[in-house]
Amino acid sequence: MTRLVLASNNAKKAGELSALLEPLGFEVLPQSSLGVAEADEPHPTFVENALAKARHASRATGLPALADDSGLCVFALGGAPGVQSARFAGDPRSDERNNELLLSRMADCDDRQAFFSCTLVLLRHADDPQPMIADGQWAGEILRSPRGDNGFGYDPLFLLPEMGQTAAEIDAALKNTLSHRAQAMRHLLARLETTGL
Repeated sequence: MTRLVLASNNAKKAGELSALLEPLGFEVLPQSSLGVAEADEPHPTFVENALAKARHASRATGLPALADDSGLCVFALGGAPGVQSARFAGDPRSDERNNELLLSRMADCDDRQAFFSCTLVLLRHADDPQPMIADGQWAGEILRSPRGDNGFGYDPLFLLPEMGQTAAEIDAALKNTLSHRAQAMRHLLARLETTGL
């Protein structure tokens, strides 16, 4: 197994990525298990934040690092909450408050189109001059009230029209094949298969 530090303290995100990577021989270690604090995310784009998080985790551990930055982009809100998705309603982070704020901001919006976006960055070492970068998007619509108990974040509000279910109503295994993170991971794995780590 190749040890890889995941630059995230989100246990559910770690679980999703571990499920995708472990069959390929990667042991995914959340940075919190190695005593690494979260990096700052001051940048306006997903790719810049993911790169900053990966460099921070790799520098602190000496291991290859994988980071993702992801969020919900709503057309009617000009792409918000975007990179601020986790902190949309401020600190401390709260999925419930974020969802409430989103519903409040969209109360008068007829256009409910949105997409989840994920950018993954894999660094071989902290000063890797050619990071592997992959992204994915998952299109859907924002409901007017939450549905479902699975998932996290905005999943209970994110309707998959072709399925008639939210991201919080489908099971985790199915989500791991459809989600923005799964799509980005497929792109990353294709690169890994071609070039190796």
